[in-house]
Amino acid sequence: MLLSLLTSNPGAFIIIALALVLSLAVHEFAHAYTADRLGDPTPRRYGRVTLNPIAHLDPVGTLLLLVAGFGFAKPVPINPGNLGRWGTMWVAAAGPISNIVIAVLCAVLLKVLPPTTLTLTILLTVMSINVVLAIFNLIPIPLLDGSRILGALVPSLGRSLAQFEAQPFSFLIVMGFIFLARDPIGGVIRSVQGWVLNVVGV
Repeated sequence: MLLSLLTSNPGAFIIIALALVLSLAVHEFAHAYTADRLGDPTPRRYGRVTLNPIAHLDPVGTLLLLVAGFGFAKPVPINPGNLGRWGTMWVAAAGPISNIVIAVLCAVLLKVLPPTTLTLTILLTVMSINVVLAIFNLIPIPLLDGSRILGALVPSLGRSLAQFEAQPFSFLIVMGFIFLARDPIGGVIRSVQGWVLNVVGV
């Protein structure tokens, strides 16, 4: 758990916490910016077209990150009616794409910058976190970006997912599923993460 690092390794806690906060902010900003550019004024109306992490962090989601190892930021509000089927898909995909871009940038910097302990620690941490965020959010289960991408590709399934998400306890059901399935989900993420690090050569 991230919170345990606060006493055992404060330096690592600060690096990981900052990397998480900034990566989540970029992820949510990418959703908001893409929707804004595609003609939906909703994210701008709610002050979400910004890289300021305060606008994107959810108190409960942040607490869960600290104590449980997984959490969430505030979802970016959008109006699918302003975006259409494919616009909604690109808004959903923008978040994971932003994390992939950050991970690739870190990989490039690892190759070109002098390999000091500090640069290796920071870049590997940021890269690993963004790989995890990209993979996790692409899982096609309700409330995650992957389900919205899948819903756009298969409209009938998208309608069913939207109906489920509209239910009062859908959030708790999904969070419970993620908690119960954390081991297989974590195994997949670690496998892909290891493959990426192997490709990068670190």
